[in-house]
Formats: sequence, C-alpha cells, structure tokens
Amino acid sequence: MEPSDAVVKRLRPLVAAHGDCSQAPVRFRPDTWRPWLKPRGLTAVLECGSPGPSPRERLIGRQDLDVLRDAVRTQADGLCEFFTAVMIWGSGTTNGRGPRYTEMALCDARLRGTLARTCELVRAGDLVGAYRAFRVAGVGSPFFTKWFAAVDDGSGMERALILDSRVFNTLNGLGWVSWKAAGTRTRAVRYAAYVHQMHSWARALDVDPSRLEWVMFHLNGEVSPKSPAH
Repeated sequence: MEPSDAVVKRLRPLVAAHGDCSQAPVRFRPDTWRPWLKPRGLTAVLECGSPGPSPRERLIGRQDLDVLRDAVRTQADGLCEFFTAVMIWGSGTTNGRGPRYTEMALCDARLRGTLARTCELVRAGDLVGAYRAFRVAGVGSPFFTKWFAAVDDGSGMERALILDSRVFNTLNGLGWVSWKAAGTRTRAVRYAAYVHQMHSWARALDVDPSRLEWVMFHLNGEVSPKSPAH
C-alpha cells in the first residue's frame, strides 16, 4: 500500500465520524478591536457577520468572509478591510494578541502591496510565489495561509488551504511529513505540496478540501477514530 493510500484509509473513518459536524462561526468582541482599528479607519469591519450570543459579541464565519471577498475583489482599501476581517476571524476570542498583531500589520508600509500581490498570485494558482511574497510585520504563516484560503476565489486549479499548528499536529499524527513530500525543506514549496496532497486526499474521500482541512483542524492530532462531541 502506498503511503498516501494508507493516510486515506486512516482518514476515512475520521471524516465519516465528523459527517454531522460543521465549522461554527467565530465569536469576537468588537469593543476589544475598536481601539486598534479606529486610528486606521477600519471600524466598519466590526459590523461583519451577525449578532453573537451576548450584546458584546458578534459572530463571523467563512461564509461571511466569502461575501466580503466577492464585494471587495481587488480594491486596495477593500483588501485591507478584508484582511482585517480575516485576522478577526482567525483570532476569535482566544487569541488576545490578535488585535496587536493586526495593528502591526496595518502599520507596515508593505501591507497594501503584499495583499494585492498575494491576492493575484493565489488566484493564479502560484502558492509558492504567494508564500514567498508574504512578508508583513506581525503575521506568520498560520495567519497568512488563512489569508490565502480566504482570498482565493476558486479561479485557480487547487484552492489554497490553511496550514496552522493544529492541522500540522494532525498531519504529524497521520505520519505525513511535508518536507519529504515536497523533496525540500523550503517552506513555500512544502506549503504547496501540502495543498496538493490535501486536494488529492479530498478527491479520494469525496469531500471538499476545505472540509478536510477543517476536520484536521478539529482533530488537532487526535487521529484515533472516535465519535466527536457535537
């Protein structure tokens, strides 16, 4: 059995066990973000999503990001607003450093050019180029791959996916090693190899690649089949 086939065999029951689960929207507190965004004229982003479980919270999900992406397209100001929404979604209420890191990025003179360039590269399917091009203060690969996944409008061959520590934990648990798959330790090439492999696994499992990514995020390295909490 090929190594990739072995991973599919292990993934199949895990994906099936999460068949009735869905990715919930993320809670965030507008009042926490407002002082950081007001000087940049970006407080309108805080109206994204829907009302949360308490008056002080709102909910933002991937569908909300899709709507905002399609609205802003490639407008410079719109991409900054969209990037901020992605950072809010990625931070939620658990990452207290999110507002500070977002402000660092918004203050970086490279941001606007980086967002425009990586948007273009991602939509052209050049994930290696996009990974190499993203150099902005306060934003590491777990967050800029969220940007890649969010800004991808599906015009390329394989849609960009998120690669953060939780997904990495699951990949490690499955025995998949990115540098071996890529044939190099270059991180940009390893990221592209990950996206390609995920699309291959998703086809074999008959699921959407972003769905498989979320299952891996949810598992966080716990790859022994068991019924998930609903």
